[in-house]
Amino acid sequence: MDLKLLSIATLLGILCFCSAQQEGSDCIKANAQSCGECIQVAEKCGWCTDADFLKQGESKSARCDELKSLITKGCSKAKIENPRGSISIDKDKPVTNRKKDVAEKLKPDQITQIQPQKLSLNLRSGEAQTFKLKFKRAEDYPIDLYYLMDLSFSMKDDLENVKNLGTDLMREMQEITSDFRIGFGSFVEKTVMPYISTTPARLLNPCTSNENCTSPFSYKNVLRLTENGQKFNSLVSKQQISGNLDSPEGGFDAIMQVAVCGDAIGWRNVTRLLVFSTDAGFHFAGDGKLGGIVLPNDGKCHLENNMYTMSHYYDYPSIAHLVQKLSDNNIQTIFAVTEEFQPVYKELKNLIPKSAVGTLSSNSSNVIKLIIDSYNSLSSEVILENNKVPDGVSIKYKSICKNGVVGTGENGRKCSNISIGDEVSFDITIESQKCPSKGKSETIRIKPLGFNEDVEIVLNFICECECSKGGEPLSKICHNGNGTFECGACRCNDGRIGRLCECSTDEVRTDDLDGNCRKDNGTDICSNNGDCVCGTCECKKRENPEERYSGKFCECDNFNCDRSNNKLCGGHGRCECRVCICDANYTGSACDCSLDTSTCLAANKQICNGRGTCECGVCKCTNPKFQGPTCEICPTCPGVCAEHKECVQCRAFETGEKKDTCQRDCNYFNLIRVKDRDKLPQPADQSYPLSHCKERDANDCWFYYTYAVRNDTMREVYVVETLECPAGPDIIPIVAGVVAGIVLIGLALLLIWKLLMIIHDRREFAKFEKEKMNAKWDTQENPIYKSPINKFQNPSYGRKGVVL
Repeated sequence: MDLKLLSIATLLGILCFCSAQQEGSDCIKANAQSCGECIQVAEKCGWCTDADFLKQGESKSARCDELKSLITKGCSKAKIENPRGSISIDKDKPVTNRKKDVAEKLKPDQITQIQPQKLSLNLRSGEAQTFKLKFKRAEDYPIDLYYLMDLSFSMKDDLENVKNLGTDLMREMQEITSDFRIGFGSFVEKTVMPYISTTPARLLNPCTSNENCTSPFSYKNVLRLTENGQKFNSLVSKQQISGNLDSPEGGFDAIMQVAVCGDAIGWRNVTRLLVFSTDAGFHFAGDGKLGGIVLPNDGKCHLENNMYTMSHYYDYPSIAHLVQKLSDNNIQTIFAVTEEFQPVYKELKNLIPKSAVGTLSSNSSNVIKLIIDSYNSLSSEVILENNKVPDGVSIKYKSICKNGVVGTGENGRKCSNISIGDEVSFDITIESQKCPSKGKSETIRIKPLGFNEDVEIVLNFICECECSKGGEPLSKICHNGNGTFECGACRCNDGRIGRLCECSTDEVRTDDLDGNCRKDNGTDICSNNGDCVCGTCECKKRENPEERYSGKFCECDNFNCDRSNNKLCGGHGRCECRVCICDANYTGSACDCSLDTSTCLAANKQICNGRGTCECGVCKCTNPKFQGPTCEICPTCPGVCAEHKECVQCRAFETGEKKDTCQRDCNYFNLIRVKDRDKLPQPADQSYPLSHCKERDANDCWFYYTYAVRNDTMREVYVVETLECPAGPDIIPIVAGVVAGIVLIGLALLLIWKLLMIIHDRREFAKFEKEKMNAKWDTQENPIYKSPINKFQNPSYGRKGVVL
């Protein structure tokens, strides 16, 4: 009997629970079984600790819900557990406002450039905490500079110029800081073949001809950091060039030792600069195999008597290894290399944060200017970095730089063009998505690259509610000690389940309990979509976390609703128990019918131009003459102006075809007369559609008017009260023009006739002159005179003629 009553109560609880779950609250859907689980679902979720909050049969996961929902259900604010994250600043020393010309000098550990220095964050899952970090470049900040030089034979002339570097650089650096120290180190190559010659003679003097060179070595710390520039000059002057066989040098070994041997070098917690001077490339990890060296570099200090003693034992360091050690020791690197190797070292610079590359002259004569320029470039940029963060924790940066320039993403980590005394700030947001497995505090550090200061951030995770501290273990409320009563609910011991831990995991498959999980006494347990646990259905999880089963018997789901445009519920609703619940302004089985009528508005602001209905956002024209998306197109209809021309003409001027039926046919609009066209309303000044019209009457007179529909019903016509008619002809100008035209035409004809006559006369005269030239008679003889004497010749008389 008790078991049956328990089953009925459980069924009622599941029914109420499923009804609440279908409301769509993420807090309810999480099915949290304790306050600690609830507050990790989302920051909006709270847990009701009121022991009497649940109704009979409700699951204890109903205690976890949004705050408004819990209050609506009757839980008072005082009994809602909703812990919030917080930030506490544990150390907040202000940044130092130090002046170079002030007599009082501060120690490096007394100078502060970053604020605050330590914080504690209480993080709740999903709730971000943001704090502001301030950075200010201090004036007259101490600098340690270590000059690491390649002493292979090709650097012989460079060594001569470096011998006076100490005092000269000291003098130049006085313009930047009054606390400056300088050191010197040199390197050549690993002392094994094939990097150097191992013959006894070459080990003593690796140089050819008569050059006096020192024995080859890997790295030598010649002078630890000192304020004595003369000592630098003295010791460097005693250095001798050495030699090796291959072109790349073993500079990476030297850089590693300079970075990790802080005590031997004498580094202070100030700005640390490493100047790397060479005219050749470099060996890196893996190249040691040529000399039979296979052990990777261990990144530890191996200096004995200021000499690196393990070059023959450990391989060259990798670039990533160098980056780590330089960053860990806050060392900024300046590569002073010749023009030939600029491309190589510029690529290396891109891999090493806070590093610079300068072009070294062939004899290093410009090394001081190179160092000053590179230092100014490096110190003008601040870049924040953090160590590894715990799993599930994320950090976002936002920079507020000089002149209000804001950076986000990767650019949010840095600010550029910072001068001495400039102050910049960063908004740093830290968020946790889950509690660590052990819930212990974690510490992360954020620091500006190349600086010795950092910010310590202690992360405390809110994984449990405060009410859990007062829990009652083995409480009688929890089915005779089968759980801990905390926060108003039972947290069951291992092997127990149920609201009051009333079921054992061994009982979950009994026939009596399974019967409560069959819908309508059917054969399917939980509709084949779940498992029957303690007489209630627990629905299966799908691969897609957005898809889920629900309901008392897991008969519902949220992914088998109607689709439109290949979207569930058309993308305008949610699927609940295989039925679309549409958003506002949508309807239909697939929420594909929009109730928004804005797409149906015509130009006159009427729905479908008043000639149709709007269905699912589309106009259905009821007048067959009209068509188009808003029923405004009418191929057989006259235009607005032509449609109302006759009525405007008859009412305004009492003319036109409708002047006899004007009162009957043309009273559908309000007529307003204006004096001229400038008084007509303009479309830009109106909130309703307006048409400007220009029409002509039977007398060829023009009249102007506007037609508009206000408030969908009120029609207004503004008309210019005077007609614009063409003026009558002026007779005098016309007659004068005709007479003048006739006269001009006559004159033109006379001129043409005269011209033709002149041409004809000239042609005739030329013809006469030509005939005159061709005449054969003499001017002394009359051409018509005929002589009276005739001559005849007698052919038989001596051939002499006889004159008669």
